Amino acid sequence: MGHPLSMDLRVRLLAAVDGGLSCRAAAVRFGVAPSTAIRWHAQRRETGAFASKPQGGDMRSRRVEERAADILALWEARKDISLEELRIALAEAGLTVSVAGLHRFFARRGMTRKKRLGMPSSKTAPTS
Repeated sequence: MGHPLSMDLRVRLLAAVDGGLSCRAAAVRFGVAPSTAIRWHAQRRETGAFASKPQGGDMRSRRVEERAADILALWEARKDISLEELRIALAEAGLTVSVAGLHRFFARRGMTRKKRLGMPSSKTAPTS
């Protein structure tokens, strides 16, 4: 993803539009795409501001984090549940999340999902 164009360019382009140029003509003059000039003009008309909007960032984990108590309760009730089984149970409860999303949820908390064998350690052979 590219970097936002400078405020100076935005100010000059919108000043040209205010001076009577069309958005397309101003875009040609300043070497930007016509859609960019149209979008900046519409943004200023609708909000009064034309600064660049924030880019990137995590937009999806918030949904999962809001239901953290539900996820952890399901996991506490049945610690041997697989991520796929947990995903299905959450889907039935109204939360759509991928197996990878659940893996990242547990990784953020430092929790491993590795299942442990329910037998004593061997003194002669490695168990891991």
